[in-house]
Amino acid sequence: MLEINSVRAGYDRTTVLHDVTVTVPKDGVGAVLGHNGAGKSTLLRAAMGLIKPKGGTVLLDGEDITHLAPHQRVARGMAYVPQGQQSFPHLTTAENLQLVADGRPEGKEAIAEALDLFPVLRELSGRRAGLLSGGQRQQLAFARALITRPRLLLLDEPTEGIQPSVVAEIEETILALTRRGGLSVLLVEQHVGFAMRAAERYYVLEAGRVTSSGEGGTGSEQTVRAALSV
Repeated sequence: MLEINSVRAGYDRTTVLHDVTVTVPKDGVGAVLGHNGAGKSTLLRAAMGLIKPKGGTVLLDGEDITHLAPHQRVARGMAYVPQGQQSFPHLTTAENLQLVADGRPEGKEAIAEALDLFPVLRELSGRRAGLLSGGQRQQLAFARALITRPRLLLLDEPTEGIQPSVVAEIEETILALTRRGGLSVLLVEQHVGFAMRAAERYYVLEAGRVTSSGEGGTGSEQTVRAALSV
């Protein structure tokens, strides 16, 4: 679904990613792991078009989207959930969801589907997003992205600062969505166990370079932990 080929990217004169190649399987999960500062978030921003690569290509389902703007990538089925459980804090949960659904032909149905995936949000529909817990805000951010009916979902550390029970819910939601088909996920994570349970492919980033990669699954967890400990 997604092919990031030999991408170099960064900010101003600073290069953060050095010829990084990552692929995400169709209807599956590709995981990128690494310590803080490894370049994981920069990789997602380059994939989403928020920063322009200095070299390399980005392909979505075989189409070269390297030079497309973020809104053009959204139109082609990409959605991005950045780090930090982002929402509009002064709007209610329902208003946050409706804001994304407005103008979409199947907006009402998409909201209903998102609430079925995260039923706690239905109970909190009238509460301002700024008053939600971190886990609830993360579920809201996830639901907002899913309302766009994406083919490819980019998730930047969705488990950061989240209680274990909600981590389990998010993991099960990702697996359920990919199992039913029509959605691929590029997951950036530091939670190795979570990432390895979800991913078919993994990549370890260190100082902007891929230092280890292979097939996902729990059998690869020790290999990944060893790569991260170097």
